[in-house]
Amino acid sequence: MALMSISMSNFLIKSPNPQNTHLRFRQGLAIPHKRSFGIGHRTGRILCALIEADGGNLVELFVKGDLRDLKRREALEIPRIKLSRIDLQWVHVLGEGWASPLRGFMRESEFLQTLHFNSLRLDDGSVVNMSVPIVLAIDDKQKQRVGESDRVALVDSNNNTVAILSNIEIYKHNKEERIARTWGTTAPGLPYADEAITNAGHWLIGGDLEVIAPIRYGDGLDRFRLSPAELREEFVRRGADAVFAFQLRNPVHNGHALLMTDTRRRLLEMGYKNPVLLLHPLGGYTKADDVPLSWRMKQHEKVLEDGVLDPETTVVAIFPSPMHYAGPTEVQWHAKARINAGANFYIVGRDPAGMGHPLEKRDLYDADHGKKVLSMAPGLQRLNILPFKVAAYDKTQGKMAFFDPSRPQDFLFISGTKMRTLAKNKESPPDGFMCPGGWKVLVDYYDSLAVPENGKIPEAVPA
Repeated sequence: MALMSISMSNFLIKSPNPQNTHLRFRQGLAIPHKRSFGIGHRTGRILCALIEADGGNLVELFVKGDLRDLKRREALEIPRIKLSRIDLQWVHVLGEGWASPLRGFMRESEFLQTLHFNSLRLDDGSVVNMSVPIVLAIDDKQKQRVGESDRVALVDSNNNTVAILSNIEIYKHNKEERIARTWGTTAPGLPYADEAITNAGHWLIGGDLEVIAPIRYGDGLDRFRLSPAELREEFVRRGADAVFAFQLRNPVHNGHALLMTDTRRRLLEMGYKNPVLLLHPLGGYTKADDVPLSWRMKQHEKVLEDGVLDPETTVVAIFPSPMHYAGPTEVQWHAKARINAGANFYIVGRDPAGMGHPLEKRDLYDADHGKKVLSMAPGLQRLNILPFKVAAYDKTQGKMAFFDPSRPQDFLFISGTKMRTLAKNKESPPDGFMCPGGWKVLVDYYDSLAVPENGKIPEAVPA
């Protein structure tokens, strides 16, 4: 594992040929008694160790290098299922252990527990959070081809074998129930549902997953896709005694930076010696009008280059999960996955994983429900939830600051819509809203979508 030099020196990357090593970590991080910020530790001392993965061990599902050729030959003799782009992203998630202790695409019992309880009960009676179904849909023809086989090969769009699914179980894909319980509505226009569920097959196939080799995308960003094991290794290397995670799918502005630096200050006041920030942009499927991942990573690079965040206490990596926009249901998945990466604090803001209602002019979810649900969610008791403070542009100071309700007239709230409008029109936000280099990247992105001389409009490509 190395750090890029010169302009990319603030980004943690992995080597072109990473070794899939299984790491052993010290256990026993002292966790506050309640999941609220500022509560004292039960033991009265801070232990420099990482939080355990869900289920006690990080579950990686990769085939060992010397067996890969054998597995590829075996795959030629069994039925094949072609994966969609989103299916491949879920193989990535499962293979690296983000969904630990899940060992493959969900069988029916796991699917039902996820839909109805947002959790999975393990053999020892303990419960881990699991709020989003991780399933693989097949159609009638694919089901017929599988026949009586107890194994299938999973292949990508180029028919390369990606994984083998064994001890399979096929069951009905009740799409309406899945959509209703995941999003709380069946209204048309839900991006992930339209992309991955509505037109998918009427069957789901679950089983034990063996991933032939780590997933690579060849988009120039693979070096940023650090697995939970690789992230844990980096946190240990840096001597982190606390890891606080911040997920985002938007460009970073100075309000975000204020929140993250203030969170570190508060952790130091609690007695931690070296809290490390995991800045973790979502890198799977996003809806077409979101800023694509490649542009977001360029913008994050400029934020770090300009010193808005401290590179010594910040790890930037890509979270490979697809985005559902399922509000309080999905934010549990986002938080749970970061436990497996070693985070014991999770920053949550207004309307996390939310979106506008697809048919009405209102938000689909209550803006405060995400943080409330996280504080009560089954299986997340070990995770400390850090609610956002509200940041806005303070006109008296000319910078982003925490909102002071005693002088509301001094603050300007710049919404995401307003930010995008300014960037599209090549207008500048108030000084101090975003670092100049980061803002230029955003302007350049929207400029790239402008109508060229030939009159053809470039198609926005989801991340």
